[in-house]
Amino acid sequence: MRFWLGASFTETDQFIELAKASDRCGFDTLTLSDHIFFADYESRYPYSPTGAPPYDAGTHWPDVWVTIGAMAAVTERLRFAPNVYIAPARDLFTVAKQVSTAAVLSHDRVSFGVGVGWCKDEFLQTGQDFHTRGRRLDEMIPVLRELWKGGTVEHHGEFFDFGPLSIAPTPARPVPFYIGGDSEAALRRAARIGDGWIGNRVYSEEQLDAVIADLRRYLKEYGRPEDALEIIAAVALIPDPATCRRLEDKGLTATMAAPWWLATFEETAKHGNSVEFKIATMERFAEEIIARV
Repeated sequence: MRFWLGASFTETDQFIELAKASDRCGFDTLTLSDHIFFADYESRYPYSPTGAPPYDAGTHWPDVWVTIGAMAAVTERLRFAPNVYIAPARDLFTVAKQVSTAAVLSHDRVSFGVGVGWCKDEFLQTGQDFHTRGRRLDEMIPVLRELWKGGTVEHHGEFFDFGPLSIAPTPARPVPFYIGGDSEAALRRAARIGDGWIGNRVYSEEQLDAVIADLRRYLKEYGRPEDALEIIAAVALIPDPATCRRLEDKGLTATMAAPWWLATFEETAKHGNSVEFKIATMERFAEEIIARV
């Protein structure tokens, strides 16, 4: 079992210290989320009963790849992944160059958590078609894999059409694709062309069991073995070593946690949102959970 730090909703100036602490404490991967802007969205947020997102105009959404580049410079072993990057809201070559550069600067410590997104408003403002986002991502993923191999690439598809070209720099090793989302389309996409699946919310154990069963069914349908796909998710359980081992036996590759959310109300009230408090909870999590699994 590996442990990912879910660092969404973190103030931008805290990421460097959280990355250094994650590297020291034994977290495998640090994740951060992607949004381009905040507005009075017309789109409904799909993970709340009201349709309102759990953030406001003051919530920080730093650029994923700039932040990863900065964190990579102060760490040695920690990996990084967006959870998740909305690639279809951008053009193909912007995505290709950003991810490739971050992978090179981090010495291949980048995993590409990617999804289709829910916020139509962002697609409208970036000039990308919201309604074809799934099909465009399906075409984008193999093209990105080819571009990141280095050398000349030519592609003529439904959405992307270009003659011979190359980009540089390119990573020394393949960048793993972790497909986000738990719709049937997202789970099928992960099983068909992903290196892993990454959950984009907190799951009950029963919900996770259902997702794993679906992923295994789709993997079999596409002729891929069960171990072809890593499974990463946050689970709505108080973590302990026995629980982590049980989830691993079920097929969970890595669990995601923000240890400061596990603190008592009194601790949170006393220390607030300081980076020192967050690091203290990470150190306790590392001692009580990571070191014992």
